Amino acid sequence: MTLQDTFQPAKPARKRRLTGKRILLGGRIGDLGRFPRYLAFALMGGAAIWAPVTGYLRTAPLTFKSTASLILPGSGASASMNLNGIGQASSYANSAFASNAVSPTETYKRLIGADRIVDAAAGAMGMTRREFGAPRINLVDQTSLIHVEMAGGSPETAQARGDALIAAFFAEIDALRADEMATREDSGLAAISEYRSSVAATRQDIATLQGETGLISADQYDAMVEETRQLQSRVRDVEATLSEKTQSVAALEATLGLPARAAAATLKLYADAEFAALTQEAATHAATLAEARSAYGEGHPKVQVARAAHGSAREAILARAVGVTGLGEADLAALDLAPDGARAELLAQLVRMEAERAGVARQHDTLSERLAGELARQKQLAAPAARLQDLQRDFSVAEAVFASAIARTQSTKSDVYASYPLVQVLENPSLPEDPSSPNRKLALAAGVAATLMMLFGLLLGWMRGALIGRLLARPEPGA
Repeated sequence: MTLQDTFQPAKPARKRRLTGKRILLGGRIGDLGRFPRYLAFALMGGAAIWAPVTGYLRTAPLTFKSTASLILPGSGASASMNLNGIGQASSYANSAFASNAVSPTETYKRLIGADRIVDAAAGAMGMTRREFGAPRINLVDQTSLIHVEMAGGSPETAQARGDALIAAFFAEIDALRADEMATREDSGLAAISEYRSSVAATRQDIATLQGETGLISADQYDAMVEETRQLQSRVRDVEATLSEKTQSVAALEATLGLPARAAAATLKLYADAEFAALTQEAATHAATLAEARSAYGEGHPKVQVARAAHGSAREAILARAVGVTGLGEADLAALDLAPDGARAELLAQLVRMEAERAGVARQHDTLSERLAGELARQKQLAAPAARLQDLQRDFSVAEAVFASAIARTQSTKSDVYASYPLVQVLENPSLPEDPSSPNRKLALAAGVAATLMMLFGLLLGWMRGALIGRLLARPEPGA
């Protein structure tokens, strides 16, 4: 059969029987006897396509979708505070997107869809979770945006569900942040309590040691050591001065031939007016005795009277000298009985030098005694001073750690976005104008597309005989 024969008008022929070959290969294109069957298939196919579409459009409830957008700012946060006399405390929270291991948008996406948040939002609207529905959450690539969709039977219901969901989400975020801060504060308070106990124990040890030794601080011991060193230097200086004074007194005593005590007694004696008068009287009697001896013999009465008067005068002088000086008669023999002139000045100088030497000696004894006591106390306080210095160092460290812990606890209160980054509402839940379901245009487009595909299939079925014949008649390649 040629192509011309194929497209020639069909001749009236007898009704052909429907066989398996005819079903597979079909008939001629011009065979209008097949048309009723194809028309029936077209009507049934159209009914099968448009009946569900029409039923869906007529019976499906209207659904509205409210959309909202959340954004996560990408910058970090820092806080710093200066404490007078203690130091500086600072805290810094990295950006939420600084780590590739954790995505805050994925975390918040899972949190928004969490059961307790959906339950809280449904409870706020007086609905069950099934009635409230599940949110649809989408993340925008390469951004920090989170899109949230919420469906409802009316525009107002959809918008209200979106508001309730976002409110429940922010309430949960605040609760999580508050729980984190409370947990951190509890752990910080435990550490602060331990630091406070350490500071109190160290302070008690310091107070006990101060009460036992009387040593207030290590600086006091250092001052004591410095004072002892200066006292040692002063003792050496006084000792040198005493040696000089002693040598001067010894040289002058050797020059005068009498000790300084005798010189002092001599000056004291000749400073007495009664002794001076007695001395003058004894000198007068001595002159009378000498004059009588020169004129008379020893046995002459005038000589004996003069001798007796002179002896009485000497006895009176001796008695007065003993009374004034407090020396014995043997010691009075060592006195200089002729201190007039330059010798008297030397005696006075010897007395002054002896007084100075005695004063320096007394000063040396006092300072030496004080130095011995200071050295003994210094030796006694050496170990407690070292212990006190260690305790004060431990106290300073413990106090610094305690103050730092308090400052760190206070500064972390401002770092509320460390674990849960800041999230803001970029777009509030919208009020939809058109329903999102059913989508009439999409349903009609799907019905039309299905109808066209069905008609195209029927057309291919109508023409299958001619197409198969042409494929069979095509010569093999290389034949």
